Amino acid sequence: MSNIVVLDNGGGLIKAGLGGERNPAVVIPNCLYRPLSSKKFLHPTTTFSSSTEDLTSAAIRRPIDRGYLINPDLQRDIWSHLFNSLLHVTPSTSSLLLTEPLFSLPSIQRATDELVFEDFGFSSLVVADSPSLVHLYETSRRPDGLVSEAQCSLVVDCGFSFTHAAPVFQNYTLNYGVKRIDLGGKALTNYLKELVSYRAINVMDETFLMDDVKEKLCFVSLDVERDLQVARKHGKDNLFRCTYVLPDGVTHTKGFVKDPEAAKRHLALTDAASPSDGVETKKEADQLEVTDRSTDRKRVDLTKNEFDLTNERFLVPEMIFQPADLGMNEAGLAECIVRAVNACHPYLHPVLYQSIILTGGSTLFPRFVERLEKDLRPLVPDDYQVNITTQEDPILGVPSMRSLGLHDVGGGSFAEYSKTLKEGKMLLHIICSHEAWAPSPG
Repeated sequence: MSNIVVLDNGGGLIKAGLGGERNPAVVIPNCLYRPLSSKKFLHPTTTFSSSTEDLTSAAIRRPIDRGYLINPDLQRDIWSHLFNSLLHVTPSTSSLLLTEPLFSLPSIQRATDELVFEDFGFSSLVVADSPSLVHLYETSRRPDGLVSEAQCSLVVDCGFSFTHAAPVFQNYTLNYGVKRIDLGGKALTNYLKELVSYRAINVMDETFLMDDVKEKLCFVSLDVERDLQVARKHGKDNLFRCTYVLPDGVTHTKGFVKDPEAAKRHLALTDAASPSDGVETKKEADQLEVTDRSTDRKRVDLTKNEFDLTNERFLVPEMIFQPADLGMNEAGLAECIVRAVNACHPYLHPVLYQSIILTGGSTLFPRFVERLEKDLRPLVPDDYQVNITTQEDPILGVPSMRSLGLHDVGGGSFAEYSKTLKEGKMLLHIICSHEAWAPSPG
């Protein structure tokens, strides 16, 4: 058994396993939760999407907020359960490869070092950022590809707390070129909760439930103006209308989509489709609308807890591409990528545009890649190619255990940690603060 523990400590999920394995052995939410049926906070043993427990109005405690560690004591509790009950590893005889967000504050790095060495007693530690590990994995997965040959890529990480566009050169993240959008999966879920609470039913306390709604029903629009017109229609002409049934705690403890086939009707719309395609004459359309309204009225069952979604399905992911529409002083994802590339040396520009790698759960929205390429192409010079690839599993993303290990990047030992404490210095964070050689932007 390998004595290297790989831990991707995300704000939403923890992905952990042993060096040499193909996939993470454990994937759990990075939080404690308390369902209504319990008086104390519990440790999750699996992802909530695969759990059968009733999580209606469950309270949540997270050690990470906006991407950074704010509660080391809570993180210690979660890690202790992870190492002892799930991974069954002995920290004193193991080394740890840990991911941390870009531009982490020194005080947060110090708190992480204390957890690793003083509380758990790991023999050595390597701290790496996600973009460099994603690049390392892609080079090992495609040894003959452009990323491997050029040793250069642009990693777009749409995570739980925020979205980064990070250029990577020779396995090191170029910090001066990293651009960030303060939007992630958590913000999208909160926006969906506000929309549904305003239009249908109060779900502001249903975080897990609305996460499920977002993952099952939301998609990226290729033409927002056209889709807004389609969403105003009634009856069968509205290709976006679908119903989500809330759990009742008796017959089912999980929410579900009432008609999964109807939820996929939006796929029939192509990028070139017109809002007026398939519309009958005004008289026939009005007659059909009246018929559908009367039919829908008969179908309404006030005893059932359910709500309809229409334009919410694509307006929520639209935040990533047009945050300014919500009053946020943020650039969209396409503009963020262009700014990240322009911050690097001009010699790297064509290679970066040709090796864009998407990772993170928010990139799983249907048509995400097509929309990003559509928005990005007008902003990129005509003689540059744009090539966007997605990881095999964007959620698991970083910790492909087979290709990662401490021998790849070096490590800091407990002796070095003790020495730095005596000298009043910080422990060296191997990848995050290491300056890679690369052509300067000037």
